[in-house]
Amino acid sequence: MYVDNDPIVLLHARALLTSSPEGRTGYIDADVRDPDKVFDQAQEVLDLSQPVGLLLLSIIHFVRDEEDPYGLVRRYLDRLSPGSYLALSHLTGEFDRPTWRYISSQYDGTPHTMVVRDQATADGFFDGLELAEPGVALVHRWRPDPDENPDALEDRQVSCWCGVARKP
Repeated sequence: MYVDNDPIVLLHARALLTSSPEGRTGYIDADVRDPDKVFDQAQEVLDLSQPVGLLLLSIIHFVRDEEDPYGLVRRYLDRLSPGSYLALSHLTGEFDRPTWRYISSQYDGTPHTMVVRDQATADGFFDGLELAEPGVALVHRWRPDPDENPDALEDRQVSCWCGVARKP
């Protein structure tokens, strides 16, 4: 299931997200901040009595603090079966604060707000879950391929935390 509320993304999804004998794919035209609507439509395709993967990649930094991003993630997790996994990524400004202040400011006056958060804050999204090794890490350092050198990029060039965890 793919969730977005952008009409252009919807057009691309209809063209690109096709099902196969191995499984169905679907697109939900909804705001990720409305888990009830997402789950109402997702249960038409997914068997939510079985473990699934919840991928919140490059989205939670668009949820403002006053919208309770932790509570939002928890509302999704509460509806998932034990054994389900959460993969989450989140932008951070820790390594280049002036640049990220500028980037975040570009969203001022738009319907979207970008909130970069530090590692301690990103860690909190995984509270109560069983984190896979190496825990929360910068994306280029999280299980790099053996032939890749994570030091080829500076942390400030990536500035995105990620983690994968299992719901007990």
